[in-house]
Amino acid sequence: MPEITSEKTPFHSGFVALVGRPNAGKSTLLNACVGEKVAITSPVAQTTRRRLRAVVNTPTSQLVIVDTPGLHKPKDALGSELNRSALKELEDVDVVAMLVDATKPVGRGDEWVANHVAASHAKKILVITKADIAKPEQVTAQLDAARELAEFDDFIVVSAPENFNVEAFEQLVSRYLPEGPRWFPEDMTSDETDEMLVSEFIREKVLLHTREEVPHAVGVMVDELEFEKKLVRIRATIYVERESQKGIIVGKKGSMIKRIGIEARRDLEHLFMEKIYLELNVQVKRDWRRDQEEIRRFGYDSGE
Repeated sequence: MPEITSEKTPFHSGFVALVGRPNAGKSTLLNACVGEKVAITSPVAQTTRRRLRAVVNTPTSQLVIVDTPGLHKPKDALGSELNRSALKELEDVDVVAMLVDATKPVGRGDEWVANHVAASHAKKILVITKADIAKPEQVTAQLDAARELAEFDDFIVVSAPENFNVEAFEQLVSRYLPEGPRWFPEDMTSDETDEMLVSEFIREKVLLHTREEVPHAVGVMVDELEFEKKLVRIRATIYVERESQKGIIVGKKGSMIKRIGIEARRDLEHLFMEKIYLELNVQVKRDWRRDQEEIRRFGYDSGE
């Protein structure tokens, strides 16, 4: 009687970097893959300032998705550091997913990103994003144009807010990952510290409610984070570069800082599943984006 054997489904695990121009939809796609909010989002360019790793588990794979700052033409030391941080991730991942916004014509910025992607030894996947707000003919034209930028191993069209093709994206990436073990525990969703998540959630609310130069000049540091019985006590400082910017964030009779605090507290209570006491202060730190030491203190350096 022949011996009966069963083939075990191979398990794939590895790292995939999301790269692209600012506002291409990287953080939104990452959150959709994780199934909860771990990366902040806003319409403001350079919303993402730090490399963030999120862990996505499936029955046959573990994806470590790396969200990177949007690649752009830098105007200061911070911008240069963000570019270095993003490009550094291309050296150590198994898959590079280049995101292209379906609603914006492919341009020189995309070409610049694609040149760096092409130089990577990783597998390359083209991802056309924001299909929910683009016309079908836009998506088709964008896909055709983007595929001319580099030699991609595969491509996919997604809409993270509508959850369209998000699972298909995970399955596609998994096929290009090497066989291997789980690198992180199954219950882990991100490698960010609590302090960094808090500072980013607060900064997101500033980005959503201020305009012009103010959002770019903002950095947030957590001064105190204490876990008490059924309460998380947080004290944080919002830093800006000018007194006028401080006035905008504080608002008339403290109205804006109160609004920022209320909205940030709501997100943080969902994050920690506990009641939050949040105290916010605003201070001026002149031209901190041009100071390499200050950039490092905020945790925005590339680690080089």
